[in-house]
Amino acid sequence: MKLVSICPSNTELLAYLGLDVQLVGVDDFSDWPASVSDLPKLGPDLSIDMDRLEALGPDLVLASLSVPGMERNVEELEKRDIPHLVTNPQSLQDIAEDLVTVGRACGIEDRGRHTAREYMDFISELKRRSDRVSDRPSLYWEWWPKPVFTPGSVNWLTEISQIAGGRNLYEDVELASIQTDWEDVASRDPDRILLAWVGVRTEKIRPELLLKRPGWPELRAMRNGQIDVMEEWLYCRPSPRLLEGALKLGGMLHPELYSDLELPDWVNPVTS
Repeated sequence: MKLVSICPSNTELLAYLGLDVQLVGVDDFSDWPASVSDLPKLGPDLSIDMDRLEALGPDLVLASLSVPGMERNVEELEKRDIPHLVTNPQSLQDIAEDLVTVGRACGIEDRGRHTAREYMDFISELKRRSDRVSDRPSLYWEWWPKPVFTPGSVNWLTEISQIAGGRNLYEDVELASIQTDWEDVASRDPDRILLAWVGVRTEKIRPELLLKRPGWPELRAMRNGQIDVMEEWLYCRPSPRLLEGALKLGGMLHPELYSDLELPDWVNPVTS
């Protein structure tokens, strides 16, 4: 079966199902597992070269509405009558369901169900540990600096925060993604600031720029040095790889509860 993925999270989903060997093309941002680096790159996920994609003759193309603007690609796939499957994960449970759905579409439903069970089992273990946390720090996740975007309650990062023993600063806003501003963030005064700018490598993020934001030097997180640059690929892509990010975050927030827990073999990114 010839597969094409046009967003990183679906590329990773296929890899966890053992289907990355069937990929014949990916978007420019797909960079895990390492084996996809040798595949034809079809352009950024919002500017896919559909002529080149169609020329690959895929049996199935995977797209995801978790990427804002992906609708344009889906419309073009429909227009060209190219077989495709569209995911739209907003929660950890959605990702489990996508494992089953993609597995079924690719003829390996049992493998999909097995992987989904392993995935949910590890989430349960993380949650069991987080239930022992009495004082949860508030976490401000920054997806983009200007304009400011941060996840709301209808997003996997709220759940990742919870199972790591924290709480999303904007968990009270029932949206997947929120456009807010520096002043509103300052008024909420988070315990910790986590910078995970979408599509930006960690070495390109400059936390010192936060000092120039009005009122931010007085924030509790800034005064206490609680600012962290987080790996975008571990927190902003809705795939099982989020579990690696969740465990890392748990170890940062509550090392006494998470430091002895290891990633299961199936999720350990040995090929990254």
